[in-house]
Amino acid sequence: MSIPAFLHPIDEFRWRIPRDEGLGMRTDVLVFASRAIIEKIAGDQSLEQAMNVATLPGIVGPSLAMPDIHQGYGFPIGGVAATDWEHGVVSPGGVGFDINCGVRLLRVGLSKTDVQPKLRDLVQQLFRDVPCGTGGHGSVKLGARDLDRLLVEGARWMVAHGYGHARDTEYSEAGGALEGADPGAVSERAKERGQPQVGTLGSGNHFLEVQYVERVVDAETASALGLAEGQIVVLIHSGSRGLGHQVCTDSLREMGSAMARYRTHVRDRQLACVPIQSPEGQRYLAAMRAAANFAWANRQGMTHFVRQAFRRVFSRDTGIEVVYDVCHNIAKQEIHDVEGRPRRVLVHRKGATRAFPAGHREIPAAYRQIGQPVFIPGSMGTASWVLAGEPGAMRETFGTTCHGAGRLLSRTAARRGRDVHGVIRQLEEAGIIVKSETRDGILEEIPEAYKNVDEVIEVVAGAGLARKVARLRPLGVIKG
Repeated sequence: MSIPAFLHPIDEFRWRIPRDEGLGMRTDVLVFASRAIIEKIAGDQSLEQAMNVATLPGIVGPSLAMPDIHQGYGFPIGGVAATDWEHGVVSPGGVGFDINCGVRLLRVGLSKTDVQPKLRDLVQQLFRDVPCGTGGHGSVKLGARDLDRLLVEGARWMVAHGYGHARDTEYSEAGGALEGADPGAVSERAKERGQPQVGTLGSGNHFLEVQYVERVVDAETASALGLAEGQIVVLIHSGSRGLGHQVCTDSLREMGSAMARYRTHVRDRQLACVPIQSPEGQRYLAAMRAAANFAWANRQGMTHFVRQAFRRVFSRDTGIEVVYDVCHNIAKQEIHDVEGRPRRVLVHRKGATRAFPAGHREIPAAYRQIGQPVFIPGSMGTASWVLAGEPGAMRETFGTTCHGAGRLLSRTAARRGRDVHGVIRQLEEAGIIVKSETRDGILEEIPEAYKNVDEVIEVVAGAGLARKVARLRPLGVIKG
């Protein structure tokens, strides 16, 4: 694949697409990638989407593309954009349909040696206890008032009602709940979709993996996170389910008709947006925060059921603790230095993970000396990484890094010509047991569908956005 002429190399890990006023671009695009990854990225429309993002009114700094970038709805997945808080716009496409899709890492007081003899039983028990699939009704029963409180309190509501420990929310981004959420901004249809889904995994690329720490790279940081080689961990990747999807759908519909009123023009209708301070913009942010809180509550519910499954299989408390929980589909008001002065902006992170460096006040006190934990899943047949935020992220990316390996194949292409039993057999030969609600849940997520996660990590580490802490390997995988 040839490299597009509009891409200009800066160094080994950075590329620039210069501002093109003829296309309406208000700023440059900065792409973080190696040459090998750039050649893969050029195969879809993600770079053109990043250029479209550069046309947004009020954009501050460059339109950013992480090395896991791939084509999405309006914004590329792996895209980041900050807009001026007073004079810029908010775009639901910059968050996506799965609001606060994110990852939570749990450390377990067991070793790989402890778990392997009971691995198949454990995977079966997790599959029974953590509902998955497109519908995926859970066992957390909520009345209408309960749901409204949950949309405000997030993971804290779950803990207060017996689904976890107080420490769990301490080690979650934003304490497991964003301020400014308004259940009244969430449609009844969104609530109907979300009400039965708390504590459920969902489908698509969502997963729950039993992993072990294969290799520690930064011993001091790993120790601060309570991680050691050979230790069992559980990685949960899920979001706001049907509620978040409906919030995005509702907001896109409203903004699409409101854009003419605000004389806002974009190159792609999927980038529908309105001024942040408009009634529509504030309503979306209030509903988005409520959906984000739903997602944190959802991952908290699954944490409770994971603890339950381990207790049933091992007949004792296995000391499961939250390492951290971080989202990668969100828009948040933050203050960043821009051209030498602090500026209040709305940072859209779509398929991109916050990566604040050591010393930042929003990092839990126990981690403040090491930087914010960052979790980068690869694929169910390869590996995931634990990283820590570095100062370079604050200088260049509004405190952000990638969120995964990034897709190479569409879901249709991944399924084509493959036999699910052959994939399961191949994974088991590699020591990985997989259990899925559907055939497509496995075929669409085959390892070959994703970029090499190690290559992606080399870029973010080499660019100084985050540093390597530990490499994780899967043992058991639950899919929708």
